[in-house]
Amino acid sequence: MAPPAPAPGGRPARIVFLLQDLLFGGTQRQSLELAARLNSRRFAPELWVLMAGDDLAPAAEERGLSVVHLGRDRWVSPRALWRLWRRLRTHPPDLLFLLTAVPNIWGRILGRLAGVPKIIGNCRGGAAPRRQHERFLWPLAHRIICNAAAIREDLAHNFGVDRQRLHVIVNGVDTEFFRPDPARHNGGPPRALALARFVPDKDHDTLVRAFARVNSSLPQAELWLVGDGPLREAVGRQADALLPPSSIRFFPAQVDVRPLLHQAGLLVLSSVTEALPNVVLEAMAAGLPVVATSVGGLPEVVAHGETGLLAPPRDPGALAQALARLLADATVRAEMGAAGRSRAVQEFSLVAMVERHEAVLAEVLGG
Repeated sequence: MAPPAPAPGGRPARIVFLLQDLLFGGTQRQSLELAARLNSRRFAPELWVLMAGDDLAPAAEERGLSVVHLGRDRWVSPRALWRLWRRLRTHPPDLLFLLTAVPNIWGRILGRLAGVPKIIGNCRGGAAPRRQHERFLWPLAHRIICNAAAIREDLAHNFGVDRQRLHVIVNGVDTEFFRPDPARHNGGPPRALALARFVPDKDHDTLVRAFARVNSSLPQAELWLVGDGPLREAVGRQADALLPPSSIRFFPAQVDVRPLLHQAGLLVLSSVTEALPNVVLEAMAAGLPVVATSVGGLPEVVAHGETGLLAPPRDPGALAQALARLLADATVRAEMGAAGRSRAVQEFSLVAMVERHEAVLAEVLGG
């Protein structure tokens, strides 16, 4: 691909990544990896953040990324939006790259009003098209990037988005950073690891009810729940009512989840809506099989019967059956984990993810 002339005078194009926050989250992590790996001769990335939440600020600093805080409140305040408008006018980027729901709404509106030359939106979750009001706002973005084909089809069929503006770029994973633990052994209790915020989309209710069924036949198995969020206490009360304390553990969100992956037997995700979650790719790269619900882009990643098992959403019986099958058989877990690692290396590398984004950036800037 011939390099574009991204900005006047041959300077690198200023790409502003607008995010709601830098809390632990798959989109935030993926944004940092992308911004840090863009070709610096062609693109000059900046991170603009609308509210408080600095979990990943040290990671941004380590990667040498410039971070502009437009707000420090616990929500996106009118003051933060005013600062966004003012900064778009006084420091206009060559391209505004929008991530997470609120930036995809207000970034498009204020970006267009401020005269930003190019705007790229993102849809990275099963509920994103509705939350981001894509039916009305998609014309304000020059392109929309989806991280799963299922999201693209939803946008085109159900929200009327012009297919020519849609691109699918699957998430990438650092397969050198996320590797199987060479010291992994099959001793100890089999553990199901859930890395997910305690929010309705992740449906921990179904997961806990499913694991209560698993516990009756595999009392030695453990469920580890990792994350933060508004439903954490409610899930804790449910677990107290349905499970013995020895079978479940709670952990706060972690910067580095590799130690948890290396102690687990499988990753489980019970979401009712998804696109293509990073945690699945990270688990696959670490050599874990995945038990997940068959929603959104998950069937595009988890090969049922090869790299893991899929179950219908909101079906604790089916999820319990899938969990029990793998937790009871270390040999099958190892085989599926190895197949998942191979697929992550071949199809979901960070290099491929960055190259595909650079191609879209070049097309939009050159157009």
